[in-house]
Amino acid sequence: MNLSAKTEYACIAMVELALRHQGTDPVRVKAIADRHGVPPRFLVQILLQLKGAGMVASTRGAAGGYQLARNPEEITLADIIEVIEGRPSDFLKNVEETRVVTELRRTWQQASNAKQAVLSDTTLADLVARIGPHAEPMYYI
Repeated sequence: MNLSAKTEYACIAMVELALRHQGTDPVRVKAIADRHGVPPRFLVQILLQLKGAGMVASTRGAAGGYQLARNPEEITLADIIEVIEGRPSDFLKNVEETRVVTELRRTWQQASNAKQAVLSDTTLADLVARIGPHAEPMYYI
């Protein structure tokens, strides 16, 4: 599956926030960035985009950071990808409609629908459950 680095980082950050959802303290950008090798400035931009979509909330100050704005059961991977990349565009939209194009478009649409079904059915809570209760803890400095 071809996803941009930005989308991958957004998914990583959201899973980290979901893992810490039961805690009361916000998660610092630096903690996520250091743990996964994500550039902190890039991660801030991503989290601001997710905040604008109502998926995360931020707290300012020395003890500030980010938290999920909704329950992990309510956020799917498809939701995250749509915020970062937008809705998928039409396949082969600027070519002449021929039988070849029609069949390619139909096949690509089927593949896209299958991918979308998996992403729409996978919530952050599902991923947290797969990772399990023994995920490495994040240490705050």
